[in-house]
Amino acid sequence: MSVRSKPKREGEAPAEPERDGSELPEGWATVRLPDVAELVMGQSPPSTTYNTEQRGLPFFQGKAEFGELYPTPRKFCDTPGKIAEPDDILMTIRAPVGPTNLCATRSCIGRGLAAIRARGEVPPLYLLYFFRSIEEWLSRQGTGSTFTAINKDNLSSIELPLAPLAEQRRIVGKLELLLGKVSSSQQRLSRVPGLLKRFRQSVLAAACSGKLTADWREENENSPIDSLTEADIPVDFPTLPESWSWTTLESVCINVVDCPHSTPKWTDVGKLCIRTTNFRPGLLDLSEVRFVSPATFKERIERLRPEPGDIVYSREGGILGIACQIPPGVELCLGQRMMLFRVREEYTATLLMHWLNSPIIALRVQELTGGSASPHLNVRDIRAFPTPVPPLSEQQEIVRRVEKLFAFADQIEARLRQAQTHVDRLTQSLLGKAFRGELVPTEHALATAAGRNYESADELLVRIRATQASASPAKPKRGKTSKT
Repeated sequence: MSVRSKPKREGEAPAEPERDGSELPEGWATVRLPDVAELVMGQSPPSTTYNTEQRGLPFFQGKAEFGELYPTPRKFCDTPGKIAEPDDILMTIRAPVGPTNLCATRSCIGRGLAAIRARGEVPPLYLLYFFRSIEEWLSRQGTGSTFTAINKDNLSSIELPLAPLAEQRRIVGKLELLLGKVSSSQQRLSRVPGLLKRFRQSVLAAACSGKLTADWREENENSPIDSLTEADIPVDFPTLPESWSWTTLESVCINVVDCPHSTPKWTDVGKLCIRTTNFRPGLLDLSEVRFVSPATFKERIERLRPEPGDIVYSREGGILGIACQIPPGVELCLGQRMMLFRVREEYTATLLMHWLNSPIIALRVQELTGGSASPHLNVRDIRAFPTPVPPLSEQQEIVRRVEKLFAFADQIEARLRQAQTHVDRLTQSLLGKAFRGELVPTEHALATAAGRNYESADELLVRIRATQASASPAKPKRGKTSKT
């Protein structure tokens, strides 16, 4: 069984997923959605009937309320129009088209949703999983210039593979089991980035307090750096090894320069001008860059021309307190909300960068900025940042060890991305197998092996139609009206 999108001309109904019926397993059938489900198109009631006091029914309008399986009500409606019943499939039919949830309780639905109600004994989850298997295709079927949408005719034209009822139940059970494991794997993997972040922070904390190189000091003589200004150390800062001392950031730098306080005039090409959005802890990300003219570039380097190895530091806005170094071979000027530090020869610039990114300085930044909605650090406070000063040889050893541990974390991160990609693909792979009849043994194969008969999908469909016909009220016959 294959699903692909036919070309769609402007103004035409969405193309249907094409299927080759000959590829269906024995006993399956291709049916249209109305054969196995009732469609209820949403309609938004007057806004005066909405409330947040839980009067009336839960009111759902679109994907914003959707969860992994069930939506979360944010509004209620005391004069509902279109109603979704428990176990109805809720599908978004307006920007975006295709996402689905299951209705947990009787609810009111707005025009951004359709309720799909399984007929007969067809498991609602069978239909839900089918729609999730073609969600990407559905998302491309919307029409409209302002926002995309599909209508009842579009939904009614959708074809789906119908397995025998017993097989449908086995498919649903198997998918619940396997997709539950996929979800658990995704949740476990989602915790790894946080663990890696804490690992890097603990490495920096150990590096900047002397713990990371405690064994190294036992085997090596130390020559402390002299003639540096002593700093006023906050009480919550770590106690340093005897061969270390405290100083200020300004003391370990040749230059501490603030950026120009103006928004540069951007150009399509020209000289590179960095923004704080390029800052990552320990990395200047130049994957997306902006440019200025040579004249603007010249103006913005008047205070100090940035050089490779210099540290840039964000001091304002949402990206606050992040340090990175200018990489080799890069010529640039400073944008806004940042500072530039050029470190003395007797101090290792990379170590200063790690110190500025450490959790110790992060807490200091929080103390200085408080809960401000527009946080910023004063240049005076940054210059006075207490800065640990290990002997030069130990500085180099600290940097070596930090980079080794960070490289290990980077390797784990790369493997994590591969694992996440693989797990994310598993869902669609499992759904595809399910609706090709490859996930569980087919009812035909089991019945043949056991020498018994079984109800095919065609026979199930006949039974659904018969049940539907018997449940529909008979239309009254028209009688002749006698003339008087």
